[in-house]
Amino acid sequence: MSAAAQVKFYQVGSFAAGNRLLGPELQSDQANADRANALTCGHRACQGCGEALGTRYVLDSAQRAADGKVIAVNATGCLEVFSTPYPETSWQLPWLHSLFGNAPAVAAGVAAALRAKGRTDIRVVGQGGDGGTVDIGLGCLSGMFERNDDVLYICYDNEAYMNTGVQRSGATPPTARTATTQAVGEEPGAPFGQGKNLPLIAMAHEIPYVATATVAGLRDLEAKVHRAMGMRGARYLHVLVPCPLGWGTASHDTVRIARLAEQTGLFPVFEALDGEVTDVTPIRRRLPVEEYLRPQKRYAHLFGPTLRTDVIARLQRTADRNIARFGLLAHEEAAS
Repeated sequence: MSAAAQVKFYQVGSFAAGNRLLGPELQSDQANADRANALTCGHRACQGCGEALGTRYVLDSAQRAADGKVIAVNATGCLEVFSTPYPETSWQLPWLHSLFGNAPAVAAGVAAALRAKGRTDIRVVGQGGDGGTVDIGLGCLSGMFERNDDVLYICYDNEAYMNTGVQRSGATPPTARTATTQAVGEEPGAPFGQGKNLPLIAMAHEIPYVATATVAGLRDLEAKVHRAMGMRGARYLHVLVPCPLGWGTASHDTVRIARLAEQTGLFPVFEALDGEVTDVTPIRRRLPVEEYLRPQKRYAHLFGPTLRTDVIARLQRTADRNIARFGLLAHEEAAS
């Protein structure tokens, strides 16, 4: 068979394995053999890296939505380090590296320069991890929101500073063990009552679009990127990307862990327009938080040597509050 021949993929009529039996209008961006591969092979991410997965999903969709005319601005962090070890790069689109905390400001500057040149066809995406977004870059991000700069900013949230040794960030969940929140004392791990809910902070700015997503919901994530790229002004997308190294999970479980975060209610998936929630992804099979916590070594201290039912119950109350706050239960379960 010649190298140029088109390869056909056969499967039964499911939504699995690339969807190549479906019509083009129903296929995911990742099923398209001609997808951009914005983050291509050869990078040095850990096996099972949720951030590498999420980034490819997001930027391939952004490229498709903008007809390939996208410039990405990247904060310092895991994503930058594993994808651009000098003199190599895994990026296949125009890409700029900023400091740890100023990616939103740099992205806003790029958007302003394009506007001055009359290039409204080229779109700008800013991106960073939770450390560079929730903590170090929060001031620049708030300024970008306040000015309503024409930038889609994505936070790839792996819930700690993974690149520098798994230290706690403002997105680290309560009780999680990190290098700076050890599993010791009566309240082990990260403390309750600290940290920031950045999607809600973004909504408080009443920007045109805010959404959350996980790497477990490919079609949901792609649809939100396409929706955001169809808008102008400041837009924010917060994507949960499990980190096998920092979370202590099996590398093959990344998507499963992300799905459990959603199914337990610990990570609500929703969309908001102009500061108001307009749509949620309902939980179709509600699970107790214990099913999400047990596979992760960062929560191992909750299950031994003493079972901390009190702490687990407190985390369950957090999930229950999210479910009630966003109306996350599927209609049939809520009715029962």
